[in-house]
Amino acid sequence: MTLPPLYLIHSLMRKKLFYLLCVLVLSACENAPFKVSNARTATMLTTESSHPDSSRVARIQRMKQLTAIESAFARRTTPERAAHLARICYDKTVGTVFTPFDLAEIALAETGGHQLSAHAVSSEGAVGVWQLMPRRARNHGYTAADMRDDAKCAEAAVRELYVKLDMAQGDLERAKKYYCGQGPQALAYLKKIRHIRREMMVDYERQNDKVAQSEPLTKIR
Repeated sequence: MTLPPLYLIHSLMRKKLFYLLCVLVLSACENAPFKVSNARTATMLTTESSHPDSSRVARIQRMKQLTAIESAFARRTTPERAAHLARICYDKTVGTVFTPFDLAEIALAETGGHQLSAHAVSSEGAVGVWQLMPRRARNHGYTAADMRDDAKCAEAAVRELYVKLDMAQGDLERAKKYYCGQGPQALAYLKKIRHIRREMMVDYERQNDKVAQSEPLTKIR
């Protein structure tokens, strides 16, 4: 039986309207999360672009440590040597888990009382600013004579500190104590390290204050 033309038209129109309604509903469901996601991404990009990236912040902090270390070193040796050794503390800790402060603390604890001399030799035979025993130096690929070279001595000290850090199961403060050894002498050494850190932090905070005072004031409108 053939349907009347009018009935066929109405049926087709209802089907088309139903189809269009489904398309609109599906489109709304799919587009809503996309718009929210886009908005969230845009907000994140705006927020992130208004702040320095973490690597830049780390470099700024390390540079402030460099200045504080130089000040602490200059109280023990000549300004020229202080600047030289401070720069070594900065350079030799780049790409490591250590900060310039970590390497500087050991230098000050070991030879701060001997003008941070590269020719310092302990009663037990440790050599250089960071006082590596010849045997320990050899374990890291250096000779005892190399320890009189500040840069090589610092490199060996970083390697030795990694060994101690492994012994201390990741506890950096305990690793510094192990750098000295064991027993009462090591405990005294740790107290000395803490005192040195406080001293350098005073210089570090002073540096922060100088930077803050030199920055132009921002007017709130």
